[in-house]
Amino acid sequence: TATISFLRHFFTRASSPTTMSAAKTKAQGIIDDNAVAVFSKSYCPYCKATKATLSALGAKFYSIELDQVDDGSAIQDALEEITSQRSVPNIFIAQKHIGGNSDLQAQKSQLPNLLKEAGAV
Repeated sequence: TATISFLRHFFTRASSPTTMSAAKTKAQGIIDDNAVAVFSKSYCPYCKATKATLSALGAKFYSIELDQVDDGSAIQDALEEITSQRSVPNIFIAQKHIGGNSDLQAQKSQLPNLLKEAGAV
């Protein structure tokens, strides 16, 4: 168990408490300031599907590519703390956590109303 703990510590990029706090503040600010927020990675096919769905519905959304910003890993850690979801896309509509792409697609029939209520269309 000690070896596993050591290896987990060694191989995971844990954020320092200061970095985590800044990243959590940044993530929460993105969520709070946007009708629709998508935390994404540029190479992720599920992220592309989410953005395509939102675009097809005419939604205005904020997207941040976590693999292209210096604090992306720390933001992803913060999102896991906020939502218990580490994977991307991590989607918020009207400051409510939707989940990932499969969660968004499962709500496709309700999306036009959700987006309208959020002020994103």
